Amino acid sequence: MFNRRGTLASLTGGLLTSLLAGAALADPKPAQPVKTPMDPTEVLPLWPGDPPGSAGVTAVETVLDRTVPGGPRDRATTHTRKPTLTVFRPVKANGAAVVLMPGGGYERVVSDKEGFETARWLADRGYTCFVLLYRLPGDHWGAGPDAPLQDAQRAVRLARAKATGMRFDPARVAIMGFSAGGHLAASLTTRFDAKVYDRVDAADDLSARPDLSALIYPVVSMVEGPAHAGSRKQLLGPSPTPEQAALYSPDQNVTDRVPPVFLLHAADDKTVPVVNSLMMFTALKAKAVPAELHVFEEGGHGFGLRSIDGKPVAAWPTLFETFAKRHGI
Repeated sequence: MFNRRGTLASLTGGLLTSLLAGAALADPKPAQPVKTPMDPTEVLPLWPGDPPGSAGVTAVETVLDRTVPGGPRDRATTHTRKPTLTVFRPVKANGAAVVLMPGGGYERVVSDKEGFETARWLADRGYTCFVLLYRLPGDHWGAGPDAPLQDAQRAVRLARAKATGMRFDPARVAIMGFSAGGHLAASLTTRFDAKVYDRVDAADDLSARPDLSALIYPVVSMVEGPAHAGSRKQLLGPSPTPEQAALYSPDQNVTDRVPPVFLLHAADDKTVPVVNSLMMFTALKAKAVPAELHVFEEGGHGFGLRSIDGKPVAAWPTLFETFAKRHGI
């Protein structure tokens, strides 16, 4: 455990250096690791100054390194104070981009497993990727439960602002969220035009509507029963009103303006019940939104890319890519 604010104070230097050095720390050999094109190329601050509603926030941003010796990197950030976008540029860009939102129950952001690993896979196939480190709702931000949504809206707008320089089409920007990050992605999918913060620069003149959304074992409902209790408590507190639960349940906020949605879940998920994806898919079809749902017999929760070998759920990345291409992404 270390204080990320102290260790990674310089977003233009220290943070990127730390991220790129991660492979070296995990490698027992003294040789300097070779940087590949699918390493992160830069880390962008999400906001030009302090995020909205920072007054009174005292939480200390911390990175927990949970890597098991000999295993893949596993880092989680708690109490995010300085949201960022970590960029993975492809060798040969296909003209599309994906903003990734890792999970963590709205208590932490698990960047490696669901963010960086997936970004490398996508970048290898031509997608310019942005991994979002977003703020968490329990840290007393001014916007409360909308603080993560502020970051998600800003992330898509900032990505579009970078499109020309990064060789992708600003009209081909997808989002992908996992678990609680799936709830954030689903919230952005349905509330992309909600005014949750004031304009800070020209990037905010751009649309926050994604051109496609991928929800991977997502938390969706905030209604007691199907809701993931931990995410619900972190987002809305121990006793949300029915009105709050409805507003923050994306399945209850689907309109015909929602972009195409890809949904993936395992039937044996004991953490986030599969009914979350079923409810979202039903709501999408009721509004005639193009949507595709894949439910696999086994896979559990939080499998990402690292826990799929030998299982039918191993097909999911290719299924997503096929869906995305069919819809122009």
